[in-house]
Amino acid sequence: MATPAHWLAGARPRTLPAALAPVLAGTGLAAYADGLVWWKALLALVVSLALQVGVNYANDYSDGIRGTDDERVGPLRLVGSGLAAPGAVKRAAFASFGVAGVAGLMLAATTAWWLVALGAVCVLAAWYYTGGKKPYGYLGLGEVMVFVFFGLVAVMGTTYVQTETLAGSLGWASFAAGSGIGALACGILVANNLRDIPTDTVSGKRTLAVRLGDARTRRFYVLLVALAAVAVVVVAALTTWWALLGLGFLLPAATGVRVVLSGAGGPGLIPVLQKTGVAELVWAALVFGGLVIAAA
Repeated sequence: MATPAHWLAGARPRTLPAALAPVLAGTGLAAYADGLVWWKALLALVVSLALQVGVNYANDYSDGIRGTDDERVGPLRLVGSGLAAPGAVKRAAFASFGVAGVAGLMLAATTAWWLVALGAVCVLAAWYYTGGKKPYGYLGLGEVMVFVFFGLVAVMGTTYVQTETLAGSLGWASFAAGSGIGALACGILVANNLRDIPTDTVSGKRTLAVRLGDARTRRFYVLLVALAAVAVVVVAALTTWWALLGLGFLLPAATGVRVVLSGAGGPGLIPVLQKTGVAELVWAALVFGGLVIAAA
């Protein structure tokens, strides 16, 4: 039987920076636009964290029942390891989606009701990443959806619920910030799928990494880091040059790039996930700090 520690590990806490980062970036832009609303930022954070945990449990459940995780190299999987019943993990996923839904309804009620539809699309995207008969994560589309939902939607949504506008330069800056955050969120997934190319190939999981192959996947990871750097510059050009503080993310990102380009595989790529997550959080925190300084 799974212990609380196992359930915590199954929630994949190392992925949570990918949920915190877009809220930080979006809130920094709201502060720069003199539209900061702290309680809405906190609700947006609840939505983001709950969706991240939900998609992690949903992925654990769906991959587990398909047998994809039977020979997995990496962090604990509840279903694949046999520690938890598939039904229990599925219920945990939907409980997390429920928490996100409640917080999202509160934001919609105080901002705009069309956000309910957007939230429903986010939950569906989270479930069908590896769930359903034809999961898009098995078709090489996982990175696209991560970029859209954990990058563009999360950042721009956080900015919008606080300022209730994305007009003019604020909208473009929010789009650029979402692109930078989305690129690094994709980087986490790319590193994860690069590590799993051998097992995913055997199980029939056609991730983008499987489709690209080892060498091109490594170059794609570097391209994503470069895109995140360009995004910092664009945000700064549209707002304040204080936002260039965000280039500090290149320090932790450089470690991940070195490991990826070294040809490391299997367990040797696990630290890249952590370094990329740290880089994403640093990107958001430093851009947030620069925007808040400029707004003060």
